[in-house]
Amino acid sequence: MAKMHSLVFVPALALSLVSSAQVPTLQVPARLIAGQAFTIPTHGQGEKTFYLLGPGSVVKRTVELGTEVKVTGAEIAAAGRYLALSCGSDGCSGTDFFVLPGDAVKISFLLHPSRVPVTAHNAINATAFVFDQFHNPVLRPVTVDFRVLPKNGPAFTKSVKTVQGVAWSEMSPAAKEGPVKVIATVGEQEEPRVIQQVASEACNLRIKARRTSKGVEVETDPVRDCHGNAVPDGTIVSVTAVDAQGRTTVDAPVKKGIARTQLPIHGSATISVASGVAIGNEIKL
Repeated sequence: MAKMHSLVFVPALALSLVSSAQVPTLQVPARLIAGQAFTIPTHGQGEKTFYLLGPGSVVKRTVELGTEVKVTGAEIAAAGRYLALSCGSDGCSGTDFFVLPGDAVKISFLLHPSRVPVTAHNAINATAFVFDQFHNPVLRPVTVDFRVLPKNGPAFTKSVKTVQGVAWSEMSPAAKEGPVKVIATVGEQEEPRVIQQVASEACNLRIKARRTSKGVEVETDPVRDCHGNAVPDGTIVSVTAVDAQGRTTVDAPVKKGIARTQLPIHGSATISVASGVAIGNEIKL
């Protein structure tokens, strides 16, 4: 039975055989795919020791000359360079060969960031890595489909060719807030991810004010961004009043879409509002 060992424990003697395998006397198929079993013909009589050194394992077994050496699919599941050696009392002969990855049937998908403002151009980064059934990276070009399903609006698909096993694409968010599902597909394998589109900065701020026994109560209209999306609660709105006593500014958080505050003003005053870079209307009392 074949013995498989980690490359860390390959005997020094077996490694020294590599340098002696200058003439390829073992014939292997010209094209080999990971996991594809194959045979190596041998000639002569007697027994020799067969070694198969690969990127993930080492195989050693005794073979009878004049028969075929059977290499199982499990023994070449890792893609990469291999060395086959046949060693006996008269020395060693062998050949090296490459095992290619199989078809792309697995995908690993990253979607970044988890939250993105609706106005952030090309802010969504979709990256997919493709593998064969043995988790070997498939380095030849493969088409990956990124299907985007917004909460509001039509779905669309972007098809991207991989480069060295990686497909990458930038996308812009839709104009409306809400969850967006992106599905990366290669062959029959799908990997879905979801990001949350959120409102951008406040836009078109409007306030109204009324006098009370404690001064002036100021309240905004529903605070939205330039696409009509409600800004998240906690967004700070700054209300500034200028009167005979000077300037007073109060920061009020948005709660349930509206910001409210009380200003201790009893005479005439000019009241303005701002949030981030957005400036709203002025009121003169």
